[in-house]
Amino acid sequence: MKERNQRLDFLDAAPRPLVTPSILDCDFSRVGEELDALERAGALAVHLDVMDGHFVPNLSYGPPVIADWRPRTDFPFDAHLMMSDPGRYLEAFVKAGCDVITFHIEAVPDPTELLRTIRRSGCRAALALNPPTALEAVLPYLAEVDKILVMSVMPGFGGQSFEANVLDKVRAIRAARPGLVIAIDGGIKPANAAEVVAAGVTQLVVGSYVWREDGNYAASLAELAEAIRRGRI
Repeated sequence: MKERNQRLDFLDAAPRPLVTPSILDCDFSRVGEELDALERAGALAVHLDVMDGHFVPNLSYGPPVIADWRPRTDFPFDAHLMMSDPGRYLEAFVKAGCDVITFHIEAVPDPTELLRTIRRSGCRAALALNPPTALEAVLPYLAEVDKILVMSVMPGFGGQSFEANVLDKVRAIRAARPGLVIAIDGGIKPANAAEVVAAGVTQLVVGSYVWREDGNYAASLAELAEAIRRGRI
């Protein structure tokens, strides 16, 4: 199994824009097989939606489950902590094998120390902001982050409709720090992938669109790749 620094080097070398499938909609009775299927389909990393039932009105999974997945794959684990107190459990997520750790500015309004703690642990640190949250909430911390995750739906459930107005935030972040990784999450599909890439997004978190009933995840990723290509023209 690759070490964290090897997984992060692999992630850094991945072509951008990068699609990271969220496994929230996979078949949790056979996660190992689903991860293998994503690898065969051409995915390079996966997004882990961690929900505490308090910050968002849904529950998913936590560090013990992620730790069981870690030996099963060399995918970089991009963990999105939708939690009220992410710092309380940070060490557990690091030990479980997460590589990129994102938490919300709405949960930690003064995030500097937690961002630095994440980076000292050897992981990449990222901030997320919800659609109603003003961009000004994260601008003071752009020098402290490895990535900003712009939510294009309210977090908590998959299958929601994309909110295009958040692309104004993407454009402003891109202007403020041109080299920063900017991710977007919520309702992403080929119909809007070109638009988000043109706005400056370099990572697309895609959930329900990937998980086709016929299991042809490669087709989903190929359709997204073609839409991304159009956005770069």
